[in-house]
Amino acid sequence: MITYNTCYMGLHHSTVQCQGRLSKHVSSAPSKPSPSEYKDEPKRIMISIILGVVTGLVGSVFFAFVVRCVVRYLNRTPIFKGPVIFYPKIEPETLQLALTKENNLLGLSPNGKYYKTVLDNGLTIAVKRVTPFECNSPETVRRKSVKRQIQNELEILASLRHRNLMSLRAYVREPDSFSLVYDYVSTGSLADLMNRVRENELQIGWEVRLRIAVGVVKGLQYLHFTCVPQILHCNLKPTNVMLDAEFEPRLADYGLAKLLPNLDRGTPESSHDCSKYTDKSDIFSFGMILGALLTGKDPKDPFFGEAASGGSLGSWLQHLQQAGEGREALDKSILGEEGEEDEMLMAVRIAAVCLSDMPADRPSSDELVHMLTQLHSF
Repeated sequence: MITYNTCYMGLHHSTVQCQGRLSKHVSSAPSKPSPSEYKDEPKRIMISIILGVVTGLVGSVFFAFVVRCVVRYLNRTPIFKGPVIFYPKIEPETLQLALTKENNLLGLSPNGKYYKTVLDNGLTIAVKRVTPFECNSPETVRRKSVKRQIQNELEILASLRHRNLMSLRAYVREPDSFSLVYDYVSTGSLADLMNRVRENELQIGWEVRLRIAVGVVKGLQYLHFTCVPQILHCNLKPTNVMLDAEFEPRLADYGLAKLLPNLDRGTPESSHDCSKYTDKSDIFSFGMILGALLTGKDPKDPFFGEAASGGSLGSWLQHLQQAGEGREALDKSILGEEGEEDEMLMAVRIAAVCLSDMPADRPSSDELVHMLTQLHSF
């Protein structure tokens, strides 16, 4: 019994061990995939291929887009061909055709010419053709960067909108020049108007003259205080103040001075390097315009060299102010009612302070708007 039990237990033990090994062997053997898994395998492969293709296409398109943007950035300024239009009533094809017609010349300057022309749709435009640099000047060495700078500046100027500014409607880049397109103003400039007044062809009263002065300084106020960054006119003079049919002034040539190194500037201060020019220099130029409106005389008239110790309109006005003889400065054709004369005498004081030798003593354009509008209700 003892032997039998031992053998049985041993046999039983061996059997258990074999069964455990067999179970372990069976559980470690790889399982065969089910029929449904065989069916899903091609779908997975197709999805992987499609995702790979889509990813590749998206990456290629993005890379091409980046390359295109870089190329455009590098070439955008100096490679522009044809006109750049900002006004929907102007079509590039008609503008290019009209630019070839220069038979209506309006003026000449060291930088180019100014003429009017008519588009096929009947719109009359004024074209200012300017040469930013001389063919043999050092600027030609860096002509590409100069053109890029000019185009950037012109795009900024074209974005400005104010009732007292001449809006840049389009421009065309040519090999060595730019053609700037503006609205044509048939009435002409303030210089034309004052010449007609001096020749007794036309009479304009104080109210109209004051309205012109207020419009000019409002245009400066917009450039000096609304525009960011600030824009300086740098070439304010009667020939650059255009007048519409109701004598509302519009400033022309603003912001062009730093693009045109040979710009013909009209006042002593504006002949300085534009890098040293400030908003108070524009105020000095405005003082010359206000003085011309009050006196009826051309600021360059030799009369001022004989009548004033400093030989200038500003010196003459300041001398009369100190002597208490401001009335002597006024154009006799505008002397009228007593109330108007008081306004004009106050305007003489304003013109004199604008023409002060010390820029810090001159008012800002913002202050001038308040000073002049308080003289009369507009």
